[in-house]
Amino acid sequence: MIPYGRQQIDEADIAAVTEVLRSDFLTQGPAVPAFEQAVASACGAKHAVAVNSATSALHIACLSLGVAPGDVVWTTAVTFVASANCARYCGADVDFVDIDPLTYNLSIKHLAEKLDKAERTGRLPKVVIPVHLCGQPCDMAALHELKVRYGFKVIEDATHSIGGKYKGEPIGNGRYSDITVFSFHPVKIITTGEGGMALTNDAELAKRMQGLRSHGITRDAADMTQAPDGPWYYQQIDLGFNYRMSDLQAALGLSQMQKLDGFVAKRHTLARRYDQMLASLPVVTPWQHPDGYSGLHLYVIRLKLKEISRTHSEVFDTLRQAGIGVNLHYIPVYLQPYYERLGFRKGHCPEAERYYAEAISLPMYPGLTAEQQEQVVAAVREATSA
Repeated sequence: MIPYGRQQIDEADIAAVTEVLRSDFLTQGPAVPAFEQAVASACGAKHAVAVNSATSALHIACLSLGVAPGDVVWTTAVTFVASANCARYCGADVDFVDIDPLTYNLSIKHLAEKLDKAERTGRLPKVVIPVHLCGQPCDMAALHELKVRYGFKVIEDATHSIGGKYKGEPIGNGRYSDITVFSFHPVKIITTGEGGMALTNDAELAKRMQGLRSHGITRDAADMTQAPDGPWYYQQIDLGFNYRMSDLQAALGLSQMQKLDGFVAKRHTLARRYDQMLASLPVVTPWQHPDGYSGLHLYVIRLKLKEISRTHSEVFDTLRQAGIGVNLHYIPVYLQPYYERLGFRKGHCPEAERYYAEAISLPMYPGLTAEQQEQVVAAVREATSA
C-alpha cells in the first residue's frame, strides 16, 4: 500500500536522537529551546513554544488570548476537528465559515458577510482560526483588514504549512496574526514523532503559553505572590497542563529542520508531475494562489462526478483496493456527531459540503518515487474510467 503521507527519516535524524539518549537530559534539557530557536529563526518570529502536539498548541493559544465561556471562536468548516475543539476546551462556543471554492481555505467573502451580521447582533468572535489547508496559505492580508475592523484575534492553524510562504515571506512570521501553530506529526512536512509549536511576536503571549504547557508553574520570583522560601521554591500560578515536548522529539525536529526546504521543494516537484499526468482525467487538480508558496502537505483532487460512472465512495474504494492509500481531508467539522448535538445541521456551509462530496487526497510525501506516482495516476485513471 502506498500511503497518503509518511515521514522521511535518515541517519542524521537517528544520530541526533541517539545523541540525546546518551546525554543527561531526555526532557527539559537544551534540545527544546534549540529547536524553538531554529523554527522561530526560519519563520521570522520572535518567540516559539514547543509542545507535545499541535492540538495542545491550539489549546494554549486560545487560553493565552483569554478565550473563555461566553466567547465565540470561528474557524473554517473544512479542517481537522482540533481547529474547533481547542475553543470548546476553553468553554467557548464555536461557529464555522464556509470555504473558498478554489483554495478550499476559509472564504474571506463569507467571513466578511458573517462578521457584518454578527456585529449587528452583538455576537462577534473573540478569535478567528484560519487554516492553511493542504499547506496553501489563506488570504491573510484580507483577513487582517477584517481583524483590525472588527477587533478579533487571529490564530493561524498552519499545521500543514511549515516551509511555505505568503507574499514572499515565511508562514509563521506573525505579520497578520497573533499566534501561528505548526504540527510535527509523522505525516506532516517535518516530524518530531508527535509534537507541535506555537509562534508569536508578543512576549507576554509567549510567557503565558510557556507557563500553560508546564502545569502553570513558575520558578521566576518576579511572578510569585511571595518571596521564595528557598532555591527549591516554585508556585502554580495558573491551571496548566503537561504539554511539554521532550528533548528526544526536539532533537529529531532540529535535524529535520535542516531538510525543510528540500522536503517542500520535492513536494512541489511531485505536485507538478501530478498536475501534468492528471490533466486529461475527470478530476480537478489543486489550484494555487499566486500570493502563496504552499507547504503542500496534501495533494487533493476533486472528482468530476458527472463525467464518471462510479460514485465518490466507489472511486475511493477502487483506489484503496489497487494499493493506493488515499484519504479524505476533511469531513466538515460541524457534521460530526458532537457538533450536531450542539445544533449544527447539513447546509450550514454548502461549499464545504460540495467539497466533501468530491475530494480525495492522493499520496504526497518526499519519499514518493516516480514509479509510485505513476502507479497512483494509473489507478486514478482506472478508477475514473467510464
